[in-house]
Amino acid sequence: MLKFLYTLGATLLLSACATPPHPVTDSFHALATDQRVRYEAGAENAAEQVATLLPAAIQQVESAHGRAFLGEVTVHVCGSDGCFKRHVRTPHVSAATVPDNRVFLAPQLFGRETHRLSAILTHELSHLHLGQQIGHYTATVPAWFHEGLAAFAANGGGADYASDEQAIATLRQGKMFDPDRRDTAIKRHTADYWGMDVFVFYRQALLFVNFLRQESSARFQDFLQAVQDNQDFDLAFGNAYNRPLKEAGERFRQFHSVQSVALNP
Repeated sequence: MLKFLYTLGATLLLSACATPPHPVTDSFHALATDQRVRYEAGAENAAEQVATLLPAAIQQVESAHGRAFLGEVTVHVCGSDGCFKRHVRTPHVSAATVPDNRVFLAPQLFGRETHRLSAILTHELSHLHLGQQIGHYTATVPAWFHEGLAAFAANGGGADYASDEQAIATLRQGKMFDPDRRDTAIKRHTADYWGMDVFVFYRQALLFVNFLRQESSARFQDFLQAVQDNQDFDLAFGNAYNRPLKEAGERFRQFHSVQSVALNP
């Protein structure tokens, strides 16, 4: 087949957006039972929880991405809000992967958000994995794909405060990201740009990723591997799917519009 060449706000928000430079982590202690986990003094019990979850989370991400991590997987566990704020400059987040590809977890994941810990850890490891391949949260890959892929790898983690129904209802109201809108180093097209709640944006991105996978798992894997090989995003999609991203977005919108008519005769 001929291949066309064509040059994804709440206080509980999970985000992996780029942050300014941050302090070194010399003050963190390596966990004796798993030195991939580093913790602030007093947070050893929290670090042990992460160590228990880490092997399965790594395996889940590698399975979703179709390849192994390129480098060391290290997770930093903060036991205090002050620690997390020193290392993660983005406000109102529960976890983040910062520009030099280090993962930080906030203390609320071991308290009021403990039910999210496994999924959020996996979501951030997806960002870390892609960051090791092509660079941290690079603008050459649109924000929707960064977040949709991470939510997919985490079985919905990061998009867990919005339902499929909420995301689809927002789409039917005329609010959806444009898959072919390219980000730049100074302009990321995230939830605010599209006039959406951040969790709805993540959920829409996850739905679109799943839509592409369901159309053809083989084509999706070809696309994903090309992205991880740092090929041009639009070119990688066009080669895999034999159509432009714009058309794929229109098909996605039409699919949910038809579903709406079917559900509401």
